Amino acid sequence: MKKTFFKMATVAAGIITTFSLLSCNDSDNNMMDLSSQRTITFENVITPKDFVQSGSFQGTGAMPVILPGQSVSIRFSAGKAQALMFATMYGLSKDWFFASQQPGIKLFDTNGKAITGDVSSSVLLWDNGTKDNISGQTESKPITMVPNVDATKLMKLNLDYNEISSEFTLTISNTSGGTANETPFSPGVWAVSNYNGSQLLNSTPFFTPNSLSNPEITDIAQMGNIDKMKTKLNANTGIMTGLSPALVVIYRGDKNPIYELGKTDNGMGLKEIAQFGNVNKLQNSLKSFPGVKGIYVAGNAPVSPGSKVMTSFKADPGDKIAYVTMFGFSNDWFFANEVGIDATVKGDLSSKTALFDSGTGIDQYPGAGNHQALFGGTPQSETKVISKVGAQYPVPAAQNVIKVTVN
Repeated sequence: MKKTFFKMATVAAGIITTFSLLSCNDSDNNMMDLSSQRTITFENVITPKDFVQSGSFQGTGAMPVILPGQSVSIRFSAGKAQALMFATMYGLSKDWFFASQQPGIKLFDTNGKAITGDVSSSVLLWDNGTKDNISGQTESKPITMVPNVDATKLMKLNLDYNEISSEFTLTISNTSGGTANETPFSPGVWAVSNYNGSQLLNSTPFFTPNSLSNPEITDIAQMGNIDKMKTKLNANTGIMTGLSPALVVIYRGDKNPIYELGKTDNGMGLKEIAQFGNVNKLQNSLKSFPGVKGIYVAGNAPVSPGSKVMTSFKADPGDKIAYVTMFGFSNDWFFANEVGIDATVKGDLSSKTALFDSGTGIDQYPGAGNHQALFGGTPQSETKVISKVGAQYPVPAAQNVIKVTVN
């Protein structure tokens, strides 16, 4: 995968600082004993998915359709570069469907402020091109907008926003009653594309205008059947992340110098790593920390999926190793070793690595929170103890995100 895939550095100034690859003791490095030299590698092994969130909706009455006069709401998270795509059948048609404009409903203005209220202008009515509109006979034409029908008269869209959680609520109302185009809406689907720091991973979700349709949107447009699209979305939805440069510490003693589980952040610099991927403060703070023998930094830029960074270090018998790197698409999370590790061992340390919450910033959906560094934001402050990340969000297991090896 190209290194340009993930450019979170463009949105998080703290991450693009130049990092030293030297130990805090230059003279020790210059006289390094090669017999005690090791190399530690941090690899981002997560599999990127097109969508960070997706789901479906249907009527709340006895039937799953949304009848004239009825409404349905969906909740989702997003940052200022993301958009919401949805699709639902115009029920009384051969193959028409409603969908938001590509890449979806705009959710933030140019100043990064959430858009709320009536956003009905975002909905369009499309002809799938697979059925003749009169006879219903099969045809093969590209997807185009339905002429002479104003979709905004048939469907109303309203957005509400929760600033703290960066969560939107979209209410879809069937306002077609009494018009010449009165119709029920079928069950529908929705999705928010993943954002990698510079672009959406899928900027034309569900279908491509002016091109032939696909089986998933065809089933929606012709029958209101969302099963195929739900299956496709489920397979292509998941949290992804970049990693920051990793700080590596060689030390003596029983206390991990980077963090202490169950205690609040001590202000030495872990917060800056967990929120922005900036290792400088902790790197400098640890130079005078009791028992620390060496401090190293692997990498000098964000680590995208499929990429790796490494650094050499010196360790003697009795030394221990600790390391930390930011879960980039979060408000204040970090990967670190969960238990003490002998610094002279070699092999795969991934099973000893866990994901932690620094307790310094209010959490939002990973990769879809407007206060995250990914979107140029600053987490809203909180003061909680450092803890392991729980199951509030469907985060992949640590070993499916980061691989740590020593050679």
